[in-house]
Amino acid sequence: MKMVHTADWHLGRIFNKQYLTEDQRHILDQLLAYLTDDSPDVLVISGDIFDRSIPPEEAIGLLDDFLSTVVLTLKIPTIVLGGNHDGQERMEFGSRLMRNAGLHVVGSPTRDPVQIRLEDEHGPVYFYPLPYATPIGCRDLFPEAEIKTHHDSMAIFIDAVRAIHPEGARSVLIAHAFVAGGEESESERLLSVGGASDVAPGLFQGFDYVALGHLHRPQKAGAEHIRYSGSLLKYSFSEVDHSKGVTLAEIGAQGFAGCRQIQFSPLRDVRRIEGLMDDLVEAGRICPSDDYLQVVLLDKGAIMDPLQRLREFYPNVLEVRRKAMENLDRRQSQDDQGETGKRSVEELFADFFHQVTDEALSEEQSAEFARVINATPIEEVH
Repeated sequence: MKMVHTADWHLGRIFNKQYLTEDQRHILDQLLAYLTDDSPDVLVISGDIFDRSIPPEEAIGLLDDFLSTVVLTLKIPTIVLGGNHDGQERMEFGSRLMRNAGLHVVGSPTRDPVQIRLEDEHGPVYFYPLPYATPIGCRDLFPEAEIKTHHDSMAIFIDAVRAIHPEGARSVLIAHAFVAGGEESESERLLSVGGASDVAPGLFQGFDYVALGHLHRPQKAGAEHIRYSGSLLKYSFSEVDHSKGVTLAEIGAQGFAGCRQIQFSPLRDVRRIEGLMDDLVEAGRICPSDDYLQVVLLDKGAIMDPLQRLREFYPNVLEVRRKAMENLDRRQSQDDQGETGKRSVEELFADFFHQVTDEALSEEQSAEFARVINATPIEEVH
């Protein structure tokens, strides 16, 4: 059985005030073309279909167009899971009517697990979608259980799945969670703080494939058959080195038979470029780009209106930073506030100057700073 595993579409996403609907339509058209050519046995979408619980109209229309073609025209059974970004109850509207057409939407967690049976030449494969659930929500479903963490929640749902699964039959678990050891990015919403959201990969033993959603980098989670497909697009500058696409997994007669990533080409890439202002402008004049860019400037002096100048050749510059200020941000995040309070104004300024310019304060500059400080009333300094 060939299964296309994808997740974290975040339809309706806004990236640094830039709507991504056009970019998302472009990538979904590529996915649709792949599904048309390859004809997999099932499509699995492991949560975070939308970017927020009440998505914009264009995002709903985009999903409707895509799923209608996949399910009604291509006749590919499709399983859609509710993630932490989705309005889980809203997702399930009409789900019982759509089930007979081959679209299985499981938005909210239930006490009794959902079991979806699909067939191939080797017999049945059972799919178990487990929508995102908070420990509080899980306690409402299982008031008799002691549930404190996301791991506890996942464990009780998986126990319920194992209780109904036919012995010896092949199985696929679909879940939206943070599995311990996974690599995060800035565009993912925290599920909790302090490690309470971590789910141990050992919970998933015994399943032939585990189709995960939530983390945006494609990766395995403890074992080759426990995988995040990653998001379809890059949604932050922390993802500039990610390869985006979907995962094609195969379930053979004896279970997991391997997987590979299918990569797609975005309408606009998300990139970080670095250099001197004049060099970047000249490069843009020769070869302009409409990619979404974070620009890191190496200039040390003042620059007038850098964003406007860059956007003449790079219309989708979303962020401009100074290299020296990045160093300062890192230093400030590491600095101990108690130690900072013990240092003199002159020492603090010398350190600030070094971090911003990457040069030491000269004697003349130190003397000028001291002259200004001494001429300024102490209450204005502090």
